Amino acid sequence: MLPPLALTMGEPAGIGGEIALKAWIARDGGVPPFYVIDDPERMAALAADLGWPVPIRPIDEPGEAGEIFAAALPVAPVGVSVRVRPGQPDPANAPAVISAIDAAVDAVRRGRAAAVVTNPINKDSLYRAGFPHPGHTEYLAELAGGGCTPIMMLVCPQLRVVPVTIHLPLRRVADTLGAPMIITAGRIADAALRRDFGIAAPVLAVAGLNPHAGEAGGLGDEEIEVIAPAITALRA
Repeated sequence: MLPPLALTMGEPAGIGGEIALKAWIARDGGVPPFYVIDDPERMAALAADLGWPVPIRPIDEPGEAGEIFAAALPVAPVGVSVRVRPGQPDPANAPAVISAIDAAVDAVRRGRAAAVVTNPINKDSLYRAGFPHPGHTEYLAELAGGGCTPIMMLVCPQLRVVPVTIHLPLRRVADTLGAPMIITAGRIADAALRRDFGIAAPVLAVAGLNPHAGEAGGLGDEEIEVIAPAITALRA
């Protein structure tokens, strides 16, 4: 049996706790075993406030999750005090939010968890607490180590979308975009589609940057100077 998934707490003033509780309630619908890295007392209080019958069971090790998942929601204590007012993110909770991410990644790296699943964070709250990363994606890349290139993939049954730039103000995209970035994103996407989705021959479509893909330079030349050369390289 695979190890459980590690679900981070996310922003405690947001919807992460509700997502975790609802996922456990839906466990008979094919939800794989998981545990939440959070405050067990907070999760129990939230379930009571919502009137949802979700027993909370603190765990010491991820391996305990599989044994109790059918009967209770396993919660690994985040180890940091959390005080929450719903809808009002507080930078004081940033250490707990970050600690949950660190613990989830560590569990995966040690083979104790199968994968990390992240609840939504409030980036502004983390920024105000001194968090130096633009978002989850870049922080996970740092924790992965080895100078890896972070790539985000948005997935639905018919389509997978990979943005070449991540967490970047729109006005900076055109100046930042380069053919090597597109080539790297394309190669990583191709490998992921083969390895993680079992697609033997992925088909990649590269979107234009400007309206109407630049209209042959009439509405911008990034398609001619940056995007088309990257497509040519990827085809080769």
